[in-house]
Amino acid sequence: MRALPIAVVAAAAALTLTACDSGGSNSNEDGKKASTASSAAASSTACKIDQIGIQVGPANAAPTAGDTGNVPVTLTNKGAECTLQGFPAVKVQDGGTGTDVPEEKSATPPKLTLAASGTASFTITYVRGTAGDGKSLAATTLKIGLPGAATTQGFKWSYGPLAGKTGPNDPNASVSSFQPAGD
Repeated sequence: MRALPIAVVAAAAALTLTACDSGGSNSNEDGKKASTASSAAASSTACKIDQIGIQVGPANAAPTAGDTGNVPVTLTNKGAECTLQGFPAVKVQDGGTGTDVPEEKSATPPKLTLAASGTASFTITYVRGTAGDGKSLAATTLKIGLPGAATTQGFKWSYGPLAGKTGPNDPNASVSSFQPAGD
């Protein structure tokens, strides 16, 4: 067997790799610009609330004022594979008055791919307030949305008044990032 010089082998490898790239360095396999394809793919693969089943609870409810409770929320994908990135949008309301539940400060949200019929979860942690004390929100409704979407789904809030740090619009609560179900 005859040995080929390294320069010939390297040149052949470079030509082979170049031939595989049909659209240049900023293209994907279809020859489309990567930045356009990536942003279109990102927006088309984001989970949509009308294709997600949401189950609230069962909760570890706070029994009395000052106690901390946790409300787990499970999401089930009823559509094609999609992604969740960021935090859910969570709002608690008492009739027309409502407030957003802030994101957990220490959490760094992972990007999750949710397969068809796949599940993910997040947790709402709250401190139960005292009814009628002026700082608490007598919450009756929970609204849940997905990142970047204006549409929400509403659920009954049956865990008592939500304590406020300085008032009813400053809830002593937080929402965690999305996690794979079971974590």
